[in-house]
Amino acid sequence: MPTPSQLRTNTDLRVLQRSMAAALMQPLTRSDGLQKSTQADFITPNDRMTGFQRLEIYARQYWFRLLDCLYDDYPALRVFLGERRFRQLCRDYLAAHSSVSWTLRNLGSQLPQFITESNARDVARIEWAQTLAFDEALKKPLHIDDLLGSDPVTLRLGVQPCVVLVQIDHAVDHFITAMKKSDAEVRGGASQAMSEAPSRETVRRRPTLKRERVHLVIHRHDNRLYFKRLAAEAFQLLAALRDGLTLAEAIDLALTNATPETDWPAQIRDWFAEWSQLGWFCKHSLKP
Repeated sequence: MPTPSQLRTNTDLRVLQRSMAAALMQPLTRSDGLQKSTQADFITPNDRMTGFQRLEIYARQYWFRLLDCLYDDYPALRVFLGERRFRQLCRDYLAAHSSVSWTLRNLGSQLPQFITESNARDVARIEWAQTLAFDEALKKPLHIDDLLGSDPVTLRLGVQPCVVLVQIDHAVDHFITAMKKSDAEVRGGASQAMSEAPSRETVRRRPTLKRERVHLVIHRHDNRLYFKRLAAEAFQLLAALRDGLTLAEAIDLALTNATPETDWPAQIRDWFAEWSQLGWFCKHSLKP
């Protein structure tokens, strides 16, 4: 392998770059070091460190940065699993799913599918949905008056990219809301403390993750995230519109198993008025 002083061609440079990347991106050992077999002869030693030791510093910086991103993006999952289990999960996940995107936002996109426990997986799904709801576009909203006179048989409505629909089997929204409330109490106590702020362990009582079928919308308003639970029929209707069905098709699908006792035309009218007021609708895009 050519060292930097031996580079003569672009091919030499590519070989060096790929060797460097391979060394940095291999998983660290349990003691957060490089594998002893790692070749580091392309790194010049100095009077304090060998080439291997210098390379190890960069490898640690790379991996610790990735771990920090997962810590930041999945705080509720960290609380739910506990620090030790969460740390091991992150290491196992990164070893199986290396960073391949230009943005670290996408680093944890496969984490929910990677988790085998259904309750922890639901927590991760909601936190990934929050990432999408915060980052995705907000297009020009359609209002209820924009729909007047439209034919339901042909009308297609877009759902805002920052409106994310998730169906889960645990009350994760309540868990995260309780966790945020606890965090706010910790910060409030710390701001008023004269000496020692209370620790998370002494203030937080970990909420119970109740098993419950939840149809949840995570949406953004004024750069803040909100949870909104929907009835199963409302969720199915909104999901069908998001997936490109016409309004008539979406209503038929949503009401397939609906109870006849409900005044569904009035109920759907109320849903649309609320969703329109929240700005959830936008012009339907023909792009997949």
